[in-house]
Amino acid sequence: MKEFKLKNKIKAVYKQNKDTPRVGVCLNFAINDAEKTPGAYYLMSRLLMQGTKNYTSEQLANLLDSNAINLNVDMKQDYLRFRFVCLNEDFELATKIMSEIILNSTFEEFEKEKIKMQGEMVAELDSARLRALDNYYKNLFKDHYYGNTHTKILENIDKITKDTVVDSYKEILNNSKKILSFVGDIDFEKVENIFNENLSQIQNSEEENKTITTPTLESSNTVEIIKNDAQQAQILQGWLLPPVKDKDYPAIILLNIILGSAGLSSRLFLELREKKGLAYTVRTCYESNELCASFAIYIATEPKNIKTCLEGFKEEIDKIKTIPVSETELENAKNNLLGKQQFVTETNAQQANQLAYYGINGLSFDFQEINSERIKAITPDQIQQCAKTYFTDKYVVSILRPEI
Repeated sequence: MKEFKLKNKIKAVYKQNKDTPRVGVCLNFAINDAEKTPGAYYLMSRLLMQGTKNYTSEQLANLLDSNAINLNVDMKQDYLRFRFVCLNEDFELATKIMSEIILNSTFEEFEKEKIKMQGEMVAELDSARLRALDNYYKNLFKDHYYGNTHTKILENIDKITKDTVVDSYKEILNNSKKILSFVGDIDFEKVENIFNENLSQIQNSEEENKTITTPTLESSNTVEIIKNDAQQAQILQGWLLPPVKDKDYPAIILLNIILGSAGLSSRLFLELREKKGLAYTVRTCYESNELCASFAIYIATEPKNIKTCLEGFKEEIDKIKTIPVSETELENAKNNLLGKQQFVTETNAQQANQLAYYGINGLSFDFQEINSERIKAITPDQIQQCAKTYFTDKYVVSILRPEI
């Protein structure tokens, strides 16, 4: 693995995987400022695939399809991501197309794309689970940029103008830190030259200019949605936790495995579904943004079981706070987690995405190796201390249910 910088000082990383026919490339732009109108950034990212000065949206789609180039633009909370996968021989063409999208997008299909986005969001909110999730995040990150969920975007969608989107993109393009990654089997010198030829016009800021503040949660809050056509109750309970770059991250992700993300062997599954028969599905989820993370317990159950499920959550949380996990359970969690990490980094594209993610979050490109060693060293006492520290009485409960 080799770190280098483009002529415009964009920090980049190159990893050669021999005898692989496809390359993975990822370019992340840091988000420094909260969007002025909820949904402006997401609409912006969608429009970046809808035509440039030299290609209509149809021509762009045909060019990518005819060369089997899979190029996507994704809007994350803390960065805008451009990424592609292509055959080795099409690497230069794919880089040129990515540059064309970055530098020459026109945003001309603004009204059409806004209407399409609105329709898709309304349709997605028909899902009881997604509606409960929307309600959870909106309240966990209340009055914060991270809380701009589908419902909040729909409330403000008429306020999004083309000028807002264009100005937002110009600000991100011209004043953000960029991180670039390449994984594949092409010589380094060729990769470096192609990147410099096609991406050196992009402005880069090497300074940290983030104005978004870290979210806080001052008390507990329970929010309910009544959906009379719902067949199940959807329940989420969650806390604000530290992000990936925090020293407690290895213990937190092991805690997640033990409680609810290890499938059939996790505590919540065994207790609430297998022993008590309360759940159709139950799991935990740790999701990290740059500034903080969400740790949530999710269950789908019969409406009559809502109170019992919440009591079950509390029982398992109290147990892990007061009784140290066994060495065997912890070792199984470590093996599960390390195995998952290998599984999600099998392809060149997955590795490129991960390297760019580490870079944009201010972590070293070898973070996975460093973190794996930290995971192996975690003790039962650290798991218990982590649970005591972060599972506090400041949490959000989101419940979606029919009228009882």
